[in-house]
This record gives sequence, C-alpha cells and structure tokens, in this order.
Amino acid sequence: MTDRPNVLWIMADQLRFDYLSCYGHPHLHTPHIDALAARGVRFDRAYVQSPVCGPSRMSAYTGRYVRSHGSTWNGMPLRVGEPTLGDHLREAGARAVLVGKTHMIADREGMAWLGIDPKSEIGVRRSECGFEPFERDDGLHPDSPRQQWSAYDDYLVAHGYDSENPWEDFANSGLDDDGELLSAWLLKNSRLPANVPEEHSETAYMTDRAMDFMRDAKADGRPWMCHLSYIKPHWPYIVPAPYHDMYNETHIVDPVRSDAERKTDHPLLRAYLDARVCRSFSRDHVRTHVIPAYMGLIKQLDDNLGRLFAWMDERGLGDNTIIAFTSDHGDYMGDHWMGDKDFYHEMAVKVPLIISDPRSQADATRGTVSDQLVEMIDLAPTFMNALGCEAKPHIIEGRDLTPILHGSEGFSRKYIISEHDYHWSEMARALDVPQEDAHTTMIFDGRWKYIRCEGFEPVMFDLETDPSELQNIGQSDRPEHISTRTRMEAALLRWATRHHTRITATPTVLARQKRAAQDGILIGFWDEIEYEDTTGQAFAALQPVGKV
Repeated sequence: MTDRPNVLWIMADQLRFDYLSCYGHPHLHTPHIDALAARGVRFDRAYVQSPVCGPSRMSAYTGRYVRSHGSTWNGMPLRVGEPTLGDHLREAGARAVLVGKTHMIADREGMAWLGIDPKSEIGVRRSECGFEPFERDDGLHPDSPRQQWSAYDDYLVAHGYDSENPWEDFANSGLDDDGELLSAWLLKNSRLPANVPEEHSETAYMTDRAMDFMRDAKADGRPWMCHLSYIKPHWPYIVPAPYHDMYNETHIVDPVRSDAERKTDHPLLRAYLDARVCRSFSRDHVRTHVIPAYMGLIKQLDDNLGRLFAWMDERGLGDNTIIAFTSDHGDYMGDHWMGDKDFYHEMAVKVPLIISDPRSQADATRGTVSDQLVEMIDLAPTFMNALGCEAKPHIIEGRDLTPILHGSEGFSRKYIISEHDYHWSEMARALDVPQEDAHTTMIFDGRWKYIRCEGFEPVMFDLETDPSELQNIGQSDRPEHISTRTRMEAALLRWATRHHTRITATPTVLARQKRAAQDGILIGFWDEIEYEDTTGQAFAALQPVGKV
C-alpha cells in the first residue's frame, strides 16, 4: 500500500441501479458486484447530471454540471478549453487512461481555430476527454464503417469473424434456425444468442484489455486511474450464450406504472409517451422479450468483473487500487410507460455507485450503505484527492466523497441537479418547441423531486408518500405542494445564478484581485491617512521621486 493508490473506475452503460442483487433485485444475482459493496461503501442515492450518455459522461469527466461544460446532448462537442479529470491528474504526475467508451465528440472546429493538430499529443487528449486512450470503443450503428478508434473489429477478424462490420454482424446480431443473420437493433431478435462466443464478446474483450493495461502500467511505475467503460448493457440488447436464456418471463419484475400516468394531460409528458421508444416498451410483449436479454448482459458483466477482480487479487493489485463501480444512467424498460432514458424517474436518473477504498482509513465503513445525496460529478474530486491532486473549487463543482469513505465529517449536499436538452427529439418536434426552450432541469432534495419544463407547467413528485413516482403533483393546489414548488424553484434559481464559468479564478488570481490598492490602483480614498489606515502601507512609497 502506498500513499497514492491507483483508481479503477468502472462504468456500465445504461445499467439500472435496481438490477443488481445488492440493490434489491430478487432474481438477478450479481455476487461479484455484491462482494465489491461488502468491502466498500454502497451509495443508495447517487444521481447523474443528465439521463443521457453524452452529457452525463461529460459531467463525470469534468466534475461539472451540464450547464457549465456545455455538452448538452450526444454529439455535442466538449469545447476544447474545458478542463477534465485527466488534465488535473496529469498535473499531479498520474495517468488517466481510457479502456472503453466515452461518447465524446471532439471540438475539431475549436482545435482548428487554435491551430491544434488532432493527431498531436495535445489534440488526442482534447479528442478523448483528457484521457490517454489505451483503447476506445463507442460502438457503431448498423450502417457505420469499420471503427477507427477501437481494435475490437480487428480482433474479431483475427479470430475468424470477418465481415465489413464485425461489431454489427457478430457481437450485435444473432442467427435464426436457418442460419440467417438477424440484427439485434430489432427488439424481436433480442432473445437470440449473439453471433459470437462469450470469450470474444465486447464485454469479455474490454475486460481483457483492462488487464493488458494494468500489466503495462506496472512497468511504467506512475500512479494511474483507469476508466474501464463497458458499452453494455446498453442496446442493442443481445448477449452471447449461455447468458441469452438464463432468464425468462418468470424473472421479470412487474412494471412500475399506473393508468393515470398514461392519461396525463401534461403536454411534455404526453409527448414522451407518444415517442416511438416509449410506445414500444409500453407493450408487455416487448418488455418480456427484451428484459431477459438485458438481465443476461448484466449477469455477463458481473461474471467478467469477477474474473477481473480475481486476476487483480492474484497480482496484489487489489491492495493498492480504489475500485469505483457505477453507470452513466438507467433504463426505463417500460416503467411509467416509457423506454430508454431521457426523463427523471428513479430508474433513469438514479444509478448504482459502489466505491471500495483499500486504505486503512476506510476500514470502519466497509460494507456500509450511505444515504447521502451524491452526484456523479463527485467522483472527479474524490479521485483527485486520492491521487494527490490539489483541490480546484474554481473548476470542479462536485464534492469530494472521501469523508464518507473514511467515516469522517465534511460532506453534505442539499440538492441534486440533473438536466436534459431534448431539442433533437420527437417530443420537441411534436410540440414545436424551439431549440432554446427544449430544456428540462430536475432538482431533488431527497424527498421532493421538482422538474422545471421550459414553456410548460412543472412536474413534481413526493417520494415520501409516493416512492414509485406515480402521481405528478406539479399542478396540485394543496398548500404544502404550492409552498414546496416555490421553495424548489427558488433553490433552482440560486443554483443557476451561481458562478459556473470562472475556471480561471485560481487562488493566485483571486488574491491578486484583492490587492488593487497595494498595487497602486487607488479608487475612493479621501486622503493619505485613509490610504495608510486601509492598506498598512505608507502613501509616500507610491510618490514619484523628485518634482514634476
């Protein structure tokens, strides 16, 4: 054990918090993730800063809210000047390495404006969220060309799985009884076994690549943070044998929804329910067909993590590595008559978060559960602390979780913030909402969840009396609800009007700004005596020598 541990930051894409046995799923047993929770802290109220991949990840990688870093949706570049966790860690002599997905889009226009070659060391870092890319894999679409950033396609070809698009044709497709190739982009094909053996699947491959990195890192000698970012259980929902038929309809938990939700007269909620993915997952036969595959993907992930953790322990890496496990958002799976993510019910915006810290200071909290309100942006300052990076409150908006991990005082939060830009969506088109107004913001205090919907009435839930979030009280005329909405709107305004962009306000700059008088900028002084009493300096020291 050294003073500066390494950090393995594992992120699963689109993993619901309640689809792990340590978070209460009755049928999906995840013993290896559960074991991680038993030797660390499991956070019961962890929330992402957006229920969409790209902006959620950009918040995690910068430690900043979406409204601060500006990458508001998938495909929205993270501006070239935005500081990232990798930048901060490198200043402290640590590596920040990527194995897997970021969903990052590079600000190529910004780099061109500044004369930065995208292929240069600086350009690569700007293009990869500040990470050193050991291997990047963001996945593809059915008609995409061969991946440019990942070697996974080449790996498949080298093992005999050769096509124009191996990621699609093998890892994310299946075969029917006649040998016909069927794409998992069509939900009806989700229950087929993926057209690739498990040991060559994407989840297994990325696990192996994480091991490859750790072997290389041992020779390097520098402390590191490795972001192992799995693309599954994100759609396409298909998993290789034997996981494809481990679960069936008897293992599916009943949906969380009510008839009143389906009959809502709230225009935005109505538009969500009318969107294609929600119409699809509101049908029971879609849920019962897709959820077993989703569960299989999670079971496969847990088994591969068990393989990884055992490999690390055999080499003593577990003794000096903080392991954090989380997700970038959840998945509705038909709850509230919705599919995918994009809104703020618990199954979309609340995520699993488990952190195991091997240092002796964390011994007292092993196996505990924290009910503190925690945001995904809190991971950046936590990792920075562990790897010896100085705190940067003028940049980082998250809060260091170390006091919770070590059982000490010093962490508190009153509200969670999450945001969504839906300008791209069916909802915006159906409601004819312009880009500048297609925005929602959630503020949550642990009981009341208030959602500001620009141009529409707010949505609000009381999780104390309605933990399933079935009753929208955003227009309720009960005095308690009216006063709560007023309080939450005021809190949201206070958050929105705080400093968010003073990333150059270093302690040195702030100290210099307070020295205006001492540096000779004299504003409002009546005479020499007032100056000397205020500054503690002799006014004569500012006078020119000799006569003018």
